[in-house]
Amino acid sequence: MAWAPRALAQTKVAFVDTKYILERMPEYEAAQQELDRISAQWQTEVEERHAMIKRMREAYNAEAILLTEEMKRSRVDEIEKREREARDLQKKRFGVGGDIFKKRQELIQPIQDQIYQAVKELAGTNYAAIFELGGASGILFANQKLDKTSAVMRKLGIKDDKDSDSGNTRGNDEQEDDGGGGDEKDEAPKEVAPPRGGGNDGGNSTGKPR
Repeated sequence: MAWAPRALAQTKVAFVDTKYILERMPEYEAAQQELDRISAQWQTEVEERHAMIKRMREAYNAEAILLTEEMKRSRVDEIEKREREARDLQKKRFGVGGDIFKKRQELIQPIQDQIYQAVKELAGTNYAAIFELGGASGILFANQKLDKTSAVMRKLGIKDDKDSDSGNTRGNDEQEDDGGGGDEKDEAPKEVAPPRGGGNDGGNSTGKPR
């Protein structure tokens, strides 16, 4: 059965910029720093393997004229073995589903869960849906009164830099009524500014996430 126009008009929705919240959480900053430290350590480990292989090749090329065929074959086999080990290590550390991905999940997921719980508590029975605004949200226009990012940050005890700005357009839940429609349906939607930072949080192909 199709919804009546009046029922649809009374359905309340909001949006939250979780990336904006994450970047202002001390726990997230600490987790990101730890992730960077581990990533740099593992990257150094891989680079040292490749440097060792390079030295082995240079030594072989310099000494090849003095080696028997059997000795040459043995040295080449050893170099190829070390190369395979280096490739396997790089894949283990930085490949799809590798150690850096697992470490990111371990460090970041609990923080994201905190935000999700705060969003659920904010939604309660007052909102039919709360959409993600950060990253590739697909939202081109939205009424700024529906932005509940600051409300979620207050639940998490995080200071919003824009709270002191006279032009703050972050949603204020104290101004919301419990009704679904009200005057908001008559207000023209305002264009949403591009999300801060651009893109979703994640690592890069070199294995050094940011």
